[in-house]
Amino acid sequence: MSQADAETLRATLQLALLPGVGPGVYRSLMERFGSPQAALGAPWAQLCSVRGVGDVIAKRVASAHELVDVDEELKRCQDHGIRIAPESSPDYPRALKNIHDPPVVLFLRGELQGRDELAVAIVGSRHATRYGVQQAERLAAGLALRGLTIVSGLARGIDAAAHRGALGSGGRTLAVLASGLANIYPPEHAELADQIVNSGALLSESPPAFEPLAGSFPRRNRLISGLSQGVLVVEASERSGALITARHAGEQGREVFAVPGPVTSRASRGCHRLIRDGAKLVESVDDVLEELGPLPQPARVDADTSVSHPIELSLNEQEQQVLRVMGADPLTMDEVIAQSGLPASRVLATISALERRRLIARISGNTIARR
Repeated sequence: MSQADAETLRATLQLALLPGVGPGVYRSLMERFGSPQAALGAPWAQLCSVRGVGDVIAKRVASAHELVDVDEELKRCQDHGIRIAPESSPDYPRALKNIHDPPVVLFLRGELQGRDELAVAIVGSRHATRYGVQQAERLAAGLALRGLTIVSGLARGIDAAAHRGALGSGGRTLAVLASGLANIYPPEHAELADQIVNSGALLSESPPAFEPLAGSFPRRNRLISGLSQGVLVVEASERSGALITARHAGEQGREVFAVPGPVTSRASRGCHRLIRDGAKLVESVDDVLEELGPLPQPARVDADTSVSHPIELSLNEQEQQVLRVMGADPLTMDEVIAQSGLPASRVLATISALERRRLIARISGNTIARR
């Protein structure tokens, strides 16, 4: 890392870790001042004029060097093998860049791979029944064997069952924490967390030692859905946090799935409500795969070899040609047509096919971007 990049990272952390400076406020500051260094050096009066920044936050920004010990945070990351990924980092998941309020930085343990873009989240009750645990493990294992990465939140109950199902089948899994990565919560899942690091990654937008607060869990849930092609809810009461993840999924244009339970089970009332509201009812892995559309061949991990099948390998030449045109920035349909060199009718048909495969997303009526 160059000295300039290191200084920018330090300033980004200094600003992003201030209380009250969430993704929205941070981006407002960047729009106004252009860089975190400039924002940290801005006069109080200019800070107060920024959208979302009042007197209290302006004073915090002005006193950031006293409120956030960047050296301590960097040392803690080094001691615990945690990498820091700002939005410009290749470690930052592309899927999160397209959600409404992507994290300013992510803290990572483990490794993210390209095939993790093909992921399904499995979430549900912390107070899971035996039925719920069995279904979560069964579906996670089946989806992992078909090459999908399983995303969940490392919580007790359904989340833990989903991670274990993926690991047990030799698949990949990502855990998004509401706590810091040096402060695993719940603490009894520390061993499970280590297993996930060896077959996927732990992620958090909170600094390493952060204690999980009540408000951290709903915010964490938007990242679980944002990393995924769809969210599968296995057991959820009528007030379950898993329903928040499902709501985020709908708002982010992801698919929503739910596993039905016994009609007398209070633990499944949230799932039944989701199904009544239009979520896809799931009895087997095939129900999920059907809704997601064509997928690559299963990725099977054998004793002595690991074979993966990126989804791009299953595309025809025309689909690959259109996808190559799509970079990190959104493009209009006309721009894709001009840059691909293909007839407009073929491009429009191909874009529809790529949307069904969840490789691109429609930002507005005439603008699309890679997921």
